[in-house]
Amino acid sequence: MILRFEPYQLQLKHPFRLATGTRTSTSTVQVQIEENGIIGYGEASMPPYLGESIESVTSFLLKLKSENWQIENLSAILQEIDSLSEKDNAAKAAIDIALHDLKGKILGVPTRELFGITATQTPPTAMTIGMGTEAELRQKVAEAENFQLLKIKLGGPDDKDKIDFLRSITDKPFLVDANQGWTDVEVALRMIDHLSSLNVLMVEQPMPVNTTTETWRLLKEKSALPIFADESVKRLADLENVSELFHGINIKLMKSTGLAEANAMFDYCHKTGLQTMIGCMTESSCAIMAAAQLASRANFVDLDGPFLISNNPFEEPQLIGGCIQLDSIAGNGVIPF
Repeated sequence: MILRFEPYQLQLKHPFRLATGTRTSTSTVQVQIEENGIIGYGEASMPPYLGESIESVTSFLLKLKSENWQIENLSAILQEIDSLSEKDNAAKAAIDIALHDLKGKILGVPTRELFGITATQTPPTAMTIGMGTEAELRQKVAEAENFQLLKIKLGGPDDKDKIDFLRSITDKPFLVDANQGWTDVEVALRMIDHLSSLNVLMVEQPMPVNTTTETWRLLKEKSALPIFADESVKRLADLENVSELFHGINIKLMKSTGLAEANAMFDYCHKTGLQTMIGCMTESSCAIMAAAQLASRANFVDLDGPFLISNNPFEEPQLIGGCIQLDSIAGNGVIPF
């Protein structure tokens, strides 16, 4: 197999404001793996909090000996790659995504069928509404008219005013992501109580990753809404005892090292009763359409990456009724321009 890769900067349509900062672009590395003229596409997306960079991903990819890979040994390839480092999750995800795309194309089947999935569309995907002025929020809600769900970013000092304003201009259900922004459990509980009367379906990562186990237990016990872990959970190994602290988790390919482990995380969650969301970083259609192959397994879907950027190097996913459509073409279903 021939491995190629290059950096690519995804430009956001609007500045992306979170409790932890603001950015206007996200660094990615775009990957191609070719065998006998067939190309599989992959992507590593690197928001700052992941701790990866174009330099670290490039360094990791340069270690790989793709000329020795055989697609029929996909699991062994992924295990070998994972053994090279205890981190570099996004870099590993890029290879996993490209190899699954390639294998699906070689076998002539959509990637989801490799996992026994036959869905033809995802559940409704949420559209993210970041922080901003009332005028900016109104504009973002208007731009999300084709989406059934809105994902609201909170975690700032004006959370109550923001959520009340948003509820005044739309009756769509909300998912709320506090991005670790609430540092006091009593404040978090009061805010969640308020949200519970506003057609909010769940709250994601309300408190910081370093919050004590006892505090998470208390929050889960008293919360009026389901609490989902995002930054607190990356990979399958992180899931032990998670059901004691959270009602569900957000599975992302860039955290989990790709489709293979994300699917194993779904298996674990379904066995243990944890609810699931499949989410994304700032990603092009490449990584999003890969994640969409597993999305029918999730309780909630947040795969809006391509709709938030202005320079997608691939065709935008087809959206009908807020649901990403899954074509019957082989592989991940992503088509480069």
